[in-house]
Amino acid sequence: MLATSLSSHASDPGRTPIEANGWLPADYSAAHVTDRAGLREAGELYTRVFGYDDPTLSLNAHLLKSLASNGGTSVGVFDGAGILVGYAYGFPGRDADAEYQFSQAAVVDARVQGQGIGNALKRLQARVAAEAGYTEMRWTFDPLLARNAHFNLDSLGATGIRFLPSYYGSAASDRLLVRWQLPAAERRERASAVPPPELAAADWGTAMAIGDDVWIAVPADPRRLRASDVDETELRASVATSLQSAFADDRLLISCVRVDEDTAAYRAVRQRGRHHD
Repeated sequence: MLATSLSSHASDPGRTPIEANGWLPADYSAAHVTDRAGLREAGELYTRVFGYDDPTLSLNAHLLKSLASNGGTSVGVFDGAGILVGYAYGFPGRDADAEYQFSQAAVVDARVQGQGIGNALKRLQARVAAEAGYTEMRWTFDPLLARNAHFNLDSLGATGIRFLPSYYGSAASDRLLVRWQLPAAERRERASAVPPPELAAADWGTAMAIGDDVWIAVPADPRRLRASDVDETELRASVATSLQSAFADDRLLISCVRVDEDTAAYRAVRQRGRHHD
């Protein structure tokens, strides 16, 4: 098992800088966050970005400190004034196949979104994990969020490996689990080079086989779903069926691209080394 702590500075009350490797805009910096004030600031940022008013959904500074001191990641991005504008945390995980760093959340202040901070957070977190000896990161996301899917699969080069129904035990909490091999590649080569088929809003939730690939249509944006007359509960059930079928057929998700203003599509491909009649 991996025994290396990801925060060798855990006893240091300050913040140890992390080399950003050009991933951040000028005047921004990155650091391990393990001090009490920094962790409380991270919790406030998390609550503000996601708009949570339920105290059970908040981040506990004591828990974050323990995670960061025992194999977890706690990474912050700061603007030129030293204000925390991005934060990501994770913890060690394992299953029958691998040990990995599980990235639970990455949040970016609304004021600086669209500047590559989220991309940098994931890459910084991956660097810290890789330096500790991990060869894989994992995390989950809502399969109806096509923009997140494109970022995870196409921009970062992660791979969708499993569908997790009602992951948090409540309605609308279905999740896709992704795997990111470390050290992280800049992006998957030509993942989106294959154009998606002509799918439309009427195809949301359905799967279409093109050659040896399967494409699964979803709304391109939550606003498109809200503006339509499609029932979200029924759509989630359809998406769940299509994704479960793809994974049962030994497929992996490697891309999610926009088809038009209304529709995006996941691309599911055969796992390498698997043979089917």
